[in-house]
Amino acid sequence: MCELLAMSANVPTDIVFSFTGLAQRGGVTGPHVDGWGITFYEGKGNRTFKDARPSSESHIAQLIKSYPIKSEVVVSHIRQANRGCVSLENTHPFTRELWGQYWTYAHNGQLSDYEDKFVSKRFTAVGDTDSEMAFCWIMDQVVEKFGDQAPDDRLTVYQYISTLADEIRALGVFNMILSDGEHLMSYCSNNLCYITRRAPFGKAKLIDTDVVIDFDKETTPNDVVTVIATRPLTNNEQWNVLTPGEWKLFKKGELVSSSQS
Repeated sequence: MCELLAMSANVPTDIVFSFTGLAQRGGVTGPHVDGWGITFYEGKGNRTFKDARPSSESHIAQLIKSYPIKSEVVVSHIRQANRGCVSLENTHPFTRELWGQYWTYAHNGQLSDYEDKFVSKRFTAVGDTDSEMAFCWIMDQVVEKFGDQAPDDRLTVYQYISTLADEIRALGVFNMILSDGEHLMSYCSNNLCYITRRAPFGKAKLIDTDVVIDFDKETTPNDVVTVIATRPLTNNEQWNVLTPGEWKLFKKGELVSSSQS
């Protein structure tokens, strides 16, 4: 299967350290060689980099590892294909516009018997993965539920999305990351964890490559940064492991909502 990586922070923060570890799993320490992608939010805009090559060999991935793009919300994915061919259109993350915002989504898992369920009207998949079809269906259901104007309480939207995720999880493995550029949602089917770093900061060591960072030298005392990953990226920190059906919603690095299905 694939692996996920995401970040929510209260100040623009680079994800170079975490992405360096994730990229190794795309062909060196892991079998996820069928493409990768990453989306950085900057205000209402975002920039996305994708490549159908393994992240461990990609020159574009090398750019991300060496160029500290700062963002408050990041969504990333490395792919091990099981539905859909290896191609750029099938690489995650996927993005759609709703309510004047870009929504970004990535999925880890495999679904079955979904063709009749994922019937969408407004949103259409470009590639041929179960992941993108599920994303389009979620977005379609959100529009059906809330209409063409965003509700004042965005929490109700994510609570509703969690019920949709429960339905999809009945079709197979469905670990999901979803963001509107302000909030970051994680939904667990079987493998997902997170860590929130805040003062006092310390050192962290990557599992997949010999890289150590001292966050105390890279941050201010007011910084709050949450990183979500399929599996822990560091071996000297305590990661929080989500349970099946559990979802969490972050904003500016802080946990703002959480529930267990």
